[in-house]
Amino acid sequence: MIGINEVVKVGIAQMDVVKQPNTIRTSGLGSCVGVVLYDETKHIAGLVHIMLPDSSLARTQELNAAKFADTGIKALIDLLKNNGIQTFRLKAKIAGGAQMFQFTSDKDTMRIGPRNVEAVKTELKKHGILLVAEDTGGNSGRTIEFDPATAKLNIRTVNRGVSEI
Repeated sequence: MIGINEVVKVGIAQMDVVKQPNTIRTSGLGSCVGVVLYDETKHIAGLVHIMLPDSSLARTQELNAAKFADTGIKALIDLLKNNGIQTFRLKAKIAGGAQMFQFTSDKDTMRIGPRNVEAVKTELKKHGILLVAEDTGGNSGRTIEFDPATAKLNIRTVNRGVSEI
């Protein structure tokens, strides 16, 4: 019997894990970054929708780990480990990090998209995870969907159509 494919949807500042034949999707990636960590041999993948680069920007005591690059990637790694994945097998693909609005200020605080991409790459390196492919920057929003069976990341970009990495 053929398995029924389910698309697991990940919201802003959320994360989840899927196994083939299911896929995992997030939309609304403007300045946010979608980080996919996957194991090609076990056909398991996790996705976290990162909103901000650093948890020191949290405004409440109750920390949502998935919201920040520094805590979200670690939390996703832990979730994947709970699903039987060994960290050394993980690879990453990322998308998003657009500069959605043009500012006349050179202030770094206004560069959320580029700062998110930098923070994600720093965390991946810190955990020894190879970044295989990325579709980041620009000024358009994205929706991404990852298929752990093929390790392909499908990217729909506003005004640019569909691509795959």
